[in-house]
Amino acid sequence: MQPKFTPKTLSDPKEDIHVANETSNPLAKLMWVSLGSLFVGLGAIGVIVPGLPTTPFLILAAACYIRSSQRLYDWLISNKRFGPYLKDYREGKGIPRKAKRLAVVMIVVFVSFSVVFGIEDLTLKIVVGLLGLIGLLYVLFKVPVAKD
Repeated sequence: MQPKFTPKTLSDPKEDIHVANETSNPLAKLMWVSLGSLFVGLGAIGVIVPGLPTTPFLILAAACYIRSSQRLYDWLISNKRFGPYLKDYREGKGIPRKAKRLAVVMIVVFVSFSVVFGIEDLTLKIVVGLLGLIGLLYVLFKVPVAKD
């Protein structure tokens, strides 16, 4: 069993981001937990399947769990393998340089492949290309690189 992640002090603003803001609506809570669990599953598949990313799905899972369940968020953030990366990203410390390079390469390869070979409709090609460009620019200029 993983140890529960607990913030050092709740008065420290950097640590407050790890306290869940659970919704009181049971239907919304079920939706967030279900989505978070789906993203964890996709992230787990991404560990095995080449080309399917893991980290973005786990970041999405953490975002869902922080809205629905402190226990599930703590479980995810205290994972030995992924927890430190998720915690650093959530605290604004960034991602490892290698992960950033891989993200850029994957975006370029898969969006290019989709636009050139996978999509026939011109409008859809333009939409996918623009969304890929937005994602690429976001990763390049907005996602910080973690200090080694």
